[in-house]
Amino acid sequence: MPASSSPKLKPKRSHPWSMHPLMGGGRSRTPSPSRRNKTALIVIDMQVGVVKTCVDVQGVMAHIGSLVQRAREAGAPVIWVQHEDEVLVRDTMEWALAPGLPPPLDEEVRVHKRFRDSFTAPELESELHSRGVHHVVIVGAQSDYCVRTAAQSAAVRGYAVTVPRDAHTTEDAEFRGTKIPAQQIVQHTNVYFNDFEYQPGVWCGNVASDEVQFGQRP
Repeated sequence: MPASSSPKLKPKRSHPWSMHPLMGGGRSRTPSPSRRNKTALIVIDMQVGVVKTCVDVQGVMAHIGSLVQRAREAGAPVIWVQHEDEVLVRDTMEWALAPGLPPPLDEEVRVHKRFRDSFTAPELESELHSRGVHHVVIVGAQSDYCVRTAAQSAAVRGYAVTVPRDAHTTEDAEFRGTKIPAQQIVQHTNVYFNDFEYQPGVWCGNVASDEVQFGQRP
C-alpha cells in the first residue's frame, strides 16, 4: 500500500472585490473616498434632446450655471456627463449641451456614457480618484433616471453625495395609466436624498444650490 501523503493545499486567491481601490485591499494605493477631501460638481445629461420636455429648464440651468461658476472659483473639479445612444448621437444637435449653460472649459472633464449610471463610464471614477474627491454634488437630468442612479451609485462607492433640490429636472411620466407630474418626481427625488446615511459613514444631502459649499468637507 503506498505511503499516504499530505494533500496539497491550493494557494488562497483574493476575491476580485478585494483588489478594488474602494475596498481598501489589494495593491492599490488610491485613497478611499473617506480619506480624500475635495468636492466635485457633476453635471449630468443637460443635453438638448434630454431637457426639451423637462420642467423649469431655464430655472434649473440658472442654478447649475451658478454652481459651475462657484465650483470654478473654489478650484473644485467640474465634470460634464453626456449620454449617447441611437437618438442622442454624438456630435449632433440633440446630443449637444443645452444652450444657456456655461460652456465647459478645456481642462474640465467630459464623460460619455451609454447607460443610466454615469459610473459605467470608467473615466468618471478614475477622474474622481486622481483629483482626491470625497464629496460629489450631482445636478442635471433627469431626476428619476440618470441623476438618481448616479447619486446612488456614488454613495455605494463611498462618496458623500449632495443633490441640490433646485438643480435637477425631469419630464411628466405615465406608467400603467398612472400619470405623475414632473414636479412631483423632482420633489420625490429631493425627499429621497434629504439628509440620510446611505451606508455606515456615508451621507446624502439635499439643499438649495446657494447652500452648497465647495470649499468645505461635509
